[in-house]
Amino acid sequence: MVGVTDHIEQPRPAVGPLRIGPFVVDPPVVLAPMAGVTNLAFRQLCRRFGDGLFVSEMVNARGLMEDGEKTWQLASFGPEEPRRSLQLYGTDPVVMGAAVRRLVERDHVDHIDLNFGCPAPKVTRHGGGAAVPARPALFGAVVTAAVDNAGAVPVTVKMRIGLDEDRVTFLEAGRRAADAGAAAVALHARTARQRYSGRARWSAIAELVEALPGTPVLGNGDIWTASDALAMIERTGCAGVVVGRACLGRPWFFGQLADLFAGRPIRPEPPLGEMAVIATEHARLLTEAIGERRGMQMMRKHMGWYLTGYPVGSTVRRSVTALSTLADLEALFAPLDPELRIDPAAAAAPRGTQAGPHEVVVPDGWLDADAIEPPDARADALVSGG
Repeated sequence: MVGVTDHIEQPRPAVGPLRIGPFVVDPPVVLAPMAGVTNLAFRQLCRRFGDGLFVSEMVNARGLMEDGEKTWQLASFGPEEPRRSLQLYGTDPVVMGAAVRRLVERDHVDHIDLNFGCPAPKVTRHGGGAAVPARPALFGAVVTAAVDNAGAVPVTVKMRIGLDEDRVTFLEAGRRAADAGAAAVALHARTARQRYSGRARWSAIAELVEALPGTPVLGNGDIWTASDALAMIERTGCAGVVVGRACLGRPWFFGQLADLFAGRPIRPEPPLGEMAVIATEHARLLTEAIGERRGMQMMRKHMGWYLTGYPVGSTVRRSVTALSTLADLEALFAPLDPELRIDPAAAAAPRGTQAGPHEVVVPDGWLDADAIEPPDARADALVSGG
């Protein structure tokens, strides 16, 4: 078992487990779906450090119905995964309902999460992603189609505050999701205009908690440390947290969160030698899943995240772009001091993309709240996932 051994003190929080349909998620932590990151290998690694709900990469509902090979690969699970949690993207109620029905009939999933938070301009300008909640009737129809076809499988929803500060949608969308039978609603407390820039507005999470007294609300945004997760719950009253960029190159973050919610001293960031063991295991799991060439190509970006904050020098950082084999990775670590420690401030700094802000464009007439017509198929085709 890969682990981090040292600990620092932390007071015990008074936070209960998260309930999503028939599932008890303890600690109340969800891994946010991230394209090219939350594949089977990464989920396996994160789960070794702490429990939670570990969600797949985003999968395109239309791609499932068209039997896209890449789509079904993204939707695959390992036999050891206790809860097969899949995030589904779609903008057409008919397609969404059919995709959910196919997944359930094949006994392929235990939980479905619907993505209405994608802020990519190429998607919103066609009415997809974060633009869907701006057409509330359509949003409600897509969620209803998923819930009605899911049977006993719980369906959750993830969304943003709105398109921008002038076009806020989260309260109306949250109510419609709850009315449709969503088991929980997650809010990334940024607008589509912000993308991943600026500060997340945690007060919006608190507003949603107040607006949905019978539905668990999950908070997402600016959780970089275990203490941030506890602070979000205490300030907003949310039932759990969704963790994304903070775990890039830090799968042990789920161990820190598990320590926090169990009232144990929180383990610190590992020394470089221990990180090297974890990163090498990550690479091994990837190569077993998709082959050494593809796995090591994917591992290059992960190594940039793993090395963040360690004083290894620019030459080592540049060398990760040439990784092609597991032997290359072992050779990269071999001359480095295994006792090197990460600066705690660097561990708590934002990771991953911080792109934004940008203007949000939607189709002409899109803000007709009563319209139920879905966007054209391009809104689905432009989203990664097959």
